[in-house]
Amino acid sequence: MSENYDFDPASMDSVVTTETTETTVTTVTTVTTVTSAPTTTQPKPFPVHIGMRNIKTAAAALICAVIYYLIPGHRNPTFACIGAVFGMGGDMGQSRLSGGNRFFGTIIGGLIGMGLFSLHIIFQPDGAFSPLMFLWVFIGVVLLILISTLVKWPGAIQPGGVMLCIILFNTPVERYIPYSINRIVDTGIGVIIALIINRLLPTERWLKIKAKFIKKR
Repeated sequence: MSENYDFDPASMDSVVTTETTETTVTTVTTVTTVTSAPTTTQPKPFPVHIGMRNIKTAAAALICAVIYYLIPGHRNPTFACIGAVFGMGGDMGQSRLSGGNRFFGTIIGGLIGMGLFSLHIIFQPDGAFSPLMFLWVFIGVVLLILISTLVKWPGAIQPGGVMLCIILFNTPVERYIPYSINRIVDTGIGVIIALIINRLLPTERWLKIKAKFIKKR
């Protein structure tokens, strides 16, 4: 007796075995540590620079003060020192310009001041301050600006105005003429000393000396 086995795919449950492969992804994180070399703190430069013009200006004012101290009676060096400071520039050209402004301004303001003050003491013999002085200071400033412009020296207006006001408001009546002349002379001396110092110690020469000194080091 034989047994027949009919294979019916439709009636048979097909068993499908699914093999699941799990893939594990490992993420490797690399941390790079950058180690900086220790930095040395550079010293900050000194904010104030003492240049050659600074030294020359101070030297010129000092020389004026010493010279006037050596004069018998210790002559007042105020206007000479002011002239030295005004007369010092970065080079000879600037010194001539700034010193000339001070010197010619002092001359113009001094002459105008002497003329107006001489008129003032006609009406005010004691030279005291009075409302009439308002007129003189107005006329004086107008003349100062006009003359400085005509001679093409506008830089003389400011120092000339200083001299004008000093003569009108701060000069003893009995000596306003010698006072004015002395102030003009003092200013001229200060300017001349500044020019001499600037000539002896020009910026170019100083830079060469400084360069040689640095090179030797």
